[in-house]
Amino acid sequence: MQDVLAVTTVIVAGMMVGVEFAVAVFLNPILDRLPDNGGLAARSDGARLLGRVMPFWYIGSVALGTVWAVLAWGEEGAPLVAAGAGMLVLSVVMSILLLVPINSRVATWSHAGVPEDWKEQMGRWDRFHYVRVAVIVLGFALFAVALVHA
Repeated sequence: MQDVLAVTTVIVAGMMVGVEFAVAVFLNPILDRLPDNGGLAARSDGARLLGRVMPFWYIGSVALGTVWAVLAWGEEGAPLVAAGAGMLVLSVVMSILLLVPINSRVATWSHAGVPEDWKEQMGRWDRFHYVRVAVIVLGFALFAVALVHA
């Protein structure tokens, strides 16, 4: 049972990392290069869609990591699992405090109505997102190493 939980945690967290990495490194830079701010509508739509889905994914990953850490407590890889879950908790806190406020505004934007500083807000969101991606990559890596030691 614990092995299934460990593998499931690594898969769920790894897929989340893949999505967030792709958004940071590929998707948003491509959208930003579209002419006439063509990526604005896509970013706004993405903020709405991912804003509904990602909270469940983040919380689910934290829950899986926490349960794994509790069940594995006292075993060799347990501190790694706990540290990985801690990294994911940090990413949730970062999301709530730094990214969600910007994302909530972006979700309401359209070409007809955007604030004058919308590019600066997008840049700020991107910078926070890069840090969050680094945090969740570290959490995922800790889970993966713990899985190897299980």
